[in-house]
Amino acid sequence: MKDKALKTIFNEHKETALFGRYINLKHIIPLLKKHENNFKIEVIGQSVLKENIHSIKIGAGKKRILMWSQMHGNESTTTKSIFDLLNFFTDNPLSESILNACTIVIIPILNPDGAKAYTRLNANNVDLNRDAQNLTQPESIVLKDLFNSFKPHYCFNLHGQRTIFSAGATNNSASLSFLSPAQDKDCTITGNRKKAMSIIVKINTMLQAEIPNQVGTYDDAYNINCVGDTFQSLNVPTVLFEAGHYSNDYDREEVRRYVFQSYLIALTTIVNNDINLEDFNEYLKIPQNEKLFFDVIIKNACFNNEILDIAIQYQEKLIDDKIIFSPKVEKIDKLDNYFAHNVIDASNNAVLDKDGHTLSIGVENDFVIVNNSKYSLKFD
Repeated sequence: MKDKALKTIFNEHKETALFGRYINLKHIIPLLKKHENNFKIEVIGQSVLKENIHSIKIGAGKKRILMWSQMHGNESTTTKSIFDLLNFFTDNPLSESILNACTIVIIPILNPDGAKAYTRLNANNVDLNRDAQNLTQPESIVLKDLFNSFKPHYCFNLHGQRTIFSAGATNNSASLSFLSPAQDKDCTITGNRKKAMSIIVKINTMLQAEIPNQVGTYDDAYNINCVGDTFQSLNVPTVLFEAGHYSNDYDREEVRRYVFQSYLIALTTIVNNDINLEDFNEYLKIPQNEKLFFDVIIKNACFNNEILDIAIQYQEKLIDDKIIFSPKVEKIDKLDNYFAHNVIDASNNAVLDKDGHTLSIGVENDFVIVNNSKYSLKFD
């Protein structure tokens, strides 16, 4: 599929009922009902707080693909893209080759309690992505039982990442990131890791045409407690998807499109048998993520006759069913080796809060005053 065609497909099938960062079971239940005559939708378990966990079964082909989203409740972009994908499968003839070749099972929200509370953890304050071996949580057991019964040939582990990540040591935000997880402590590049790497390389080729130098990979340090490492160790090629930050896209609506397009490229790569085990060399050239970004940096601020920089990081807060991005002073220092999604130049002036006080680390401020002028710290 050509890049322009992919964008057109997304625009035609975007699920308009979903928007922004706060996506929970309440938002997707009407959409599950909408699709109940198109796909097999089941309740496959319950969360700690007895919320239903659903699966969606699509297609009837021999290649089995398992996808799950919102293992971390506050990582919702990939869930939005799932429902865009369902619309594509419902009424686009281009989907027929995928539906005929594949059987896809999707868990749209694995952690419904965390999704409702907008937290990474589940209701027992457990990170489900560190529970793959002990299986102490009902949500972990639901995923593992589905994995065992479905016996997938490929797994797509769908996540979201913070705005802090750069694609390598560059002033380029990691708008999407990927990983072919390790399957042993030596991080051996095995055959099934190469298959996952090849899928990522095909996705990266597409993304570079739209967001050049804004794709990263994660360190593949082995942790058998992580779901991806566990499934990879069971010889199932597993691809980690991480929806990141694009310029001013704090609602993750532009990145949502890139994720949707990545799904299609991944699926068509599998359907068309385009996996090339030599692609791992290209995978290794994708820059690894570094934590070099802040949301805002106020440059050249005067503190006690010293010129420093002020780093602002947004705190995501759930208030009245909306996500509020509250600017918090994270660091005051020389920040020449860091980057920001928004830069304010204080031009060697003092930077004050709304009460006329000098800023301090840990304090939240919606705006600052520089040389008697007011500057908003919020994104436009």
